[in-house]
Amino acid sequence: MIVEVQKALYEDLPDILNLQKLAFRSEAELYGCLSIEQMTQTTDSILSDFQNYTFWKAVFESKIVGSVKAYSENGICSVARLIVNPEFQNKGIAKQLMAAVEDEFPTAKIFKLFTGHKSFKNIALYQSIGYRITTLSPSDDIPDLVIVEMEKIAN
Repeated sequence: MIVEVQKALYEDLPDILNLQKLAFRSEAELYGCLSIEQMTQTTDSILSDFQNYTFWKAVFESKIVGSVKAYSENGICSVARLIVNPEFQNKGIAKQLMAAVEDEFPTAKIFKLFTGHKSFKNIALYQSIGYRITTLSPSDDIPDLVIVEMEKIAN
């Protein structure tokens, strides 16, 4: 299977938003809260995100099957919303997307991201590409969620 990772275009955002809701459904169910931001984000909100973030998409046979967004400021690259269509997970697509982020921001000294404490597959993925857990913080909004902050020191 050949998946191509490329920068997303503004017109890709509605498809990315739909994929985000599909990909985060299992996470929302894991924490017993279908009202997490990833599930309730609006089209206007993701279009607004495009002003501050660089988005990438993973494309298979002209269909977007994955995405991630990031921005860098003062040597710190913030990575968010890494998503892969559930039918395409465990095929290396997430790693390809994360590599695209690192390639885009070669001057970043630290890469940071957040995930949930029960998201074992996510944590294992991030650790496999060099991230380490730095902080655990209880969520203000979701009682059963501890936010795991992870970072990777750039090579």
